[in-house]
Amino acid sequence: MAVARVLVVGGGIAGTATALALALHKAGYDVTVYEAHPDSAEDIGAFLTLAGNGMCAVAQFDAATAVTALGFPLTSMRVLDATGAETAHVPLGDPDDPVLRYRYLRRGELNAALHAEATGRGIGVRHGVRLASVEDGPDGVTARFTDGSTARGDLLVGADGVHSTVRRAVAPIAQPVYAGQRVYYGYTGTAPVLGDTACIIMVRGSTAAFGHATSPTGQTYWFERVSSGEPLPAEEIARGTAAGRRDLLVPLLRKDPTPVADIVAATADELMVTNATELPPGTPWRSGRVLLVGDAAHAASPATGQGASMALEDAVVLAKCLRDVPDHTRALTLYESLRRPRTEHNTAVSGGISRGTHTSSPATRTSATGSGSPGDDELARLLDWNTPLRF
Repeated sequence: MAVARVLVVGGGIAGTATALALALHKAGYDVTVYEAHPDSAEDIGAFLTLAGNGMCAVAQFDAATAVTALGFPLTSMRVLDATGAETAHVPLGDPDDPVLRYRYLRRGELNAALHAEATGRGIGVRHGVRLASVEDGPDGVTARFTDGSTARGDLLVGADGVHSTVRRAVAPIAQPVYAGQRVYYGYTGTAPVLGDTACIIMVRGSTAAFGHATSPTGQTYWFERVSSGEPLPAEEIARGTAAGRRDLLVPLLRKDPTPVADIVAATADELMVTNATELPPGTPWRSGRVLLVGDAAHAASPATGQGASMALEDAVVLAKCLRDVPDHTRALTLYESLRRPRTEHNTAVSGGISRGTHTSSPATRTSATGSGSPGDDELARLLDWNTPLRF
């Protein structure tokens, strides 16, 4: 039986992209997105990198124009050691195709742009509705929300992130685990510009891994991954101050003769922190009519910078499976067979970098994860909306 109505729980990048892909011509499902937050500006302060594969996926559901209007492109990456000496300088994405260039952008702006695309195409997006439970049955699946409302569909997609409520219905005991690093990030418009505006600079310091890029308007976006045996307590994440975090990080960076400490020192209030987490390999993704995508299914530490791009790939591949396979059970089986090896490999590589058991390199961030280059023939065929799946 072809899936007619799809409920998407979670209106972040994974959920909204899934709705956009499923509603495309030739797929044409009736999709509604249910988001717990009151608007689309979740994580407005955070930023991310969309790699070439993520940009390729965006283009498949006709949102490339909206996304390339955000942030700024990255065409190369420099890697420096703890002394500031350059160890690598590699291209990123396809410099000849603006659509396939890496982009640095704020998560909240990307969410808002995808939501605007969805509402503009007539896709229902309900804000302020928090999932309470899922009831799966032979004739359909029902989502029950905390406000007492319900929704019924032929398929429910859980795109509600690493702390997914939907996952409790699929894998009740599966929980994210700490990946060995605390990740600090921020941005500033007063730091010295240390490179050109289309290059991300990665510094393998003696005490931390640091990355930064500067926008054409002079605003520097940066992150720092600090290894620690214990995750940062939730209270510190919620109540810690930018000044306290700055006072912790700057001395660590001053131990090396690189200028990146000046970037953190110039950061005022826009300085945030989170724990790097991941889901264990083998975490179940589906049960009956319920399927997990994005971080809800395969959250990885941020070391490879592939979280958002993998979620965007999920959206396209899921839509193609449901489009090309008439039975939803077979479609979801095919989807998992296509996605699990790739996403779990990325999780393993990223976790290895965070724990210090896998050395990060330009190759790791691109070809070794199978994730950086949309020029890979197999990946290109899989993502191309107009190429039928082979199964």
